[in-house]
Amino acid sequence: MKIATWNVNSLRARADRVEAWLQRTDCDVLAIQETKCKDDNFPWELFERMGYEVAHFGLSQWNGVAIASRVGLDDVERTFVDQPAFGKGGKDEVQEARAIGASCGGIRVWSLYVPNGRALDDEHMPYKISWLDSLRAHAEGWVQADPDAQIALMGDWNIAPRDEDVWDIDYFRTAGLTHVSEPERAAFHAFEDAGFTDVVRPYTPGPGVYTYWDYTQLRFPKKEGMRIDFALASPALAARVTGASIDREERKGKGASDHAPVIVELAD
Repeated sequence: MKIATWNVNSLRARADRVEAWLQRTDCDVLAIQETKCKDDNFPWELFERMGYEVAHFGLSQWNGVAIASRVGLDDVERTFVDQPAFGKGGKDEVQEARAIGASCGGIRVWSLYVPNGRALDDEHMPYKISWLDSLRAHAEGWVQADPDAQIALMGDWNIAPRDEDVWDIDYFRTAGLTHVSEPERAAFHAFEDAGFTDVVRPYTPGPGVYTYWDYTQLRFPKKEGMRIDFALASPALAARVTGASIDREERKGKGASDHAPVIVELAD
């Protein structure tokens, strides 16, 4: 069985590439982020004609998450319980389309688009940390309630948890950039403390191994990227992993997303 995660940065703009990638890779489950569409303009037929069931959660032209599966798609949840909203409460508070979960072939898959903190002193940063803390509490509870639960937390985490996960850690620290701050990294590592494992890194060791390259300043040809897309697996699911890869080739060419797909291979 093969499961993957991919921030496509606008599904409608990259529909042809997504379809070709699914055909080429024979992927069973794909967690998608940044669909950038609502349900009424989501390209349902793209997946249906290839034999995938698909669940989508999109509220505007921003964010948006989906799961496409050809091994079943049950018990869909749009947002996790008590998922923090952005804002100061009341009418100004906005629930964003950043998490969707479904059971696919015995695996509870979550497609996650973690908020971007934007800047260390921006109001999005405490929102990001709160969002992650809430999800981690639920994830820890799921494993405690059922140690045999097979759970995949997959997506764009907007965090580089190790220094080697960015092309120049001194540049990031000198500039005071997000993604590498201690609060963000602590929030990520809390999932590992809760029993979840980054199952891709052992098969794609760094440094210099990335999943994202900004469109600006020729970041991709300069190999100036970041590793911010992850698949964290519960203990029972991690035990099934037989391989993993980052499809860097999919970042190349006209119309590519700025993220590469991340693939996990599982024993039956």
